Amino acid sequence: MADTVTLVRHGATEWSVSGRHTSATDLPLLPEGERGAKEVAARLAASAFAEVLTSPRQRARRTAELAGFPDAEVVPDLVEWSYGDYEGRTTAEIREDVPGWSIWTHPAPGGETANEVAARCDRVVERVRAASGPVLVFAHGHVLRALTARWLGLPASEGRLFRLDTSTVSVLGHERETPVLLRWNS
Repeated sequence: MADTVTLVRHGATEWSVSGRHTSATDLPLLPEGERGAKEVAARLAASAFAEVLTSPRQRARRTAELAGFPDAEVVPDLVEWSYGDYEGRTTAEIREDVPGWSIWTHPAPGGETANEVAARCDRVVERVRAASGPVLVFAHGHVLRALTARWLGLPASEGRLFRLDTSTVSVLGHERETPVLLRWNS
């Protein structure tokens, strides 16, 4: 059983910097995103992982590569939450039409529900828990937050409680048999 799972949010992209919701749009890392990924490499250099997984999106795969894991296994369940009609829009723009909108509490027309994202995250959690040792995951802000909620036994919507910046490292683990956060957004 994996005792820890280390989560890395991909480096900065044009849309992550501007706050645009990015799921299917496959943007490259900005130069600062590439620098951030290389800084992650230094932080992970002393660690060993039984499995390394990545979202299929180029921003996550490139972050994995620059962090020293070019052979990370692509796992479709790690794609970002599908924002549907809100792809490319900021929360402020969406709230002009839907006051108080949040991906955690409101639907995204044409996109995924929290329950659909939870189902994907549950498959990843099951795989991680079955691994023979520590697992490293490269993915996106909202899906990693939902994954964390599911690791902790919470509804995916409780991912709203876990801010996650680009090029950060977070670690999930256990205190005895209880799933816990060991380190967040560092």
